[in-house]
Amino acid sequence: MAVDPEPLLPEDAVGRRVSCGGDRATVRYVGPVPPTKGVWLGVEWDNPERGKHDGVHEGVQYFTCSCPGSGSFVRPSKVSFGVDFLSVVHELYEKDQEQNLNKDETLVPLDIKRKTATPFPLCGARTTKTNQHFLIQMFVRYRLNRLQMPSDPPRLSKAFLHLTVLNLSECALSWTQVSLTHFLSGSQFSLDLTLKSLSLSQNPLDQLSILSLSSLPRLEQLNLSKTQLSSIQFSDAGPGNIRPQTTECPSQSPDLNLIENVSMCLPQWRVVNELSKLRSLVQLSCKRNHLKAPDGNHRTTSQLLIAKLGRLLLLNKCEIKQEERRGAELDYIKMFGEAWLKAGGRVQLSPDFITDHPRYQDLIQKYGAPEEGEMKKPQPFALKNQLLKISFEFPDDSERKRLEKKLPASMEVQKVKGLLHRLLKVPATELHLSYTSPKMVGTEFQLDNDLKSLQFYSIEAGDTVQVRWS
Repeated sequence: MAVDPEPLLPEDAVGRRVSCGGDRATVRYVGPVPPTKGVWLGVEWDNPERGKHDGVHEGVQYFTCSCPGSGSFVRPSKVSFGVDFLSVVHELYEKDQEQNLNKDETLVPLDIKRKTATPFPLCGARTTKTNQHFLIQMFVRYRLNRLQMPSDPPRLSKAFLHLTVLNLSECALSWTQVSLTHFLSGSQFSLDLTLKSLSLSQNPLDQLSILSLSSLPRLEQLNLSKTQLSSIQFSDAGPGNIRPQTTECPSQSPDLNLIENVSMCLPQWRVVNELSKLRSLVQLSCKRNHLKAPDGNHRTTSQLLIAKLGRLLLLNKCEIKQEERRGAELDYIKMFGEAWLKAGGRVQLSPDFITDHPRYQDLIQKYGAPEEGEMKKPQPFALKNQLLKISFEFPDDSERKRLEKKLPASMEVQKVKGLLHRLLKVPATELHLSYTSPKMVGTEFQLDNDLKSLQFYSIEAGDTVQVRWS
């Protein structure tokens, strides 16, 4: 069978981005693949599931893939090399250049995705009168691209002087490629002067990487979702301190107090402690994070985030109400009260406790130190299914007999109220619960948060729950 004539290929086809059957790939090889005739393209797919091998055919290695099993051979006639970025810029802007030059500082959207196989889904430009030419200086989104780092980065030091938004999502960038010391360093690209929004989401940043943001003093939004980044550091402020506000010589003095929106998977509580140093942080998105509260309850995890980040207004796009914040901060004080005492809380706190709980002392000043009976001892997560034999008494109904029930330690107060509703035929919203312990005679502890577990309140077998209703 005769082979159809192949289309004319670019001279620099290797390394170029192509589109094929709705999927994108990078060309890794151009040439013959015996025993078949004609020219083949060896491509590495963005979606590894589309691949069939690692560039090997009948024992011969034609190319390699960064992701195992993401390679294929395709005919040139099946792919599109699209249009390069500069050609699209000229096509869309050059004919209207004079008109744009008369509208100084007008935002002009540039949709490159429909024009190129190498997708730049959206770029933005502000046009300025500069020697009869315009500069793209607003925002650039390289999402889904596969960028190659230049061999001589300093020669591009003036290329991004006016960039404010940079989206590098899903670009398959390693930490070495995206490292601030190599790519985002102010000394090389001058992004520190202007960059306000940075997205590195869905890049395989290795777990041992540490992101230091001192070279990006104007940053307001940071997206690190679906990465494996392990830590963020703000080394110019110690534990429990807000980063200093700098007003002198802003072009040289790092000032990350502007960050107000962070999206990331939180790998450890110390990352949250670092975020607490940001003066303007009001929004945090951290779904599917790896944090665990002492009682293993995800709702407690949310409360700890609220308590640790005192200026937060939105958590996972949900508004934090004043009463919710107050409850979270009071519970936080109680939860770690015993550890606070052991760390010298009434005399001089140990540096380790301050590092782990940088905001705790501020909350003590706000609400006062917890009483010994209020301190909740965090129980091991493994005990969450432990059954507790608990008695129920009804002080307002002397004729009702005392009840005994075995309940799991992980049972929430609202579910306990639901059980009592079925037994008493009293609406759960009218029930008020407290408990007493034989270990602390004369003290009654309020179960004032329906979302907390019995384990959180340190209820033990043999304790008695007092049930009242309005």
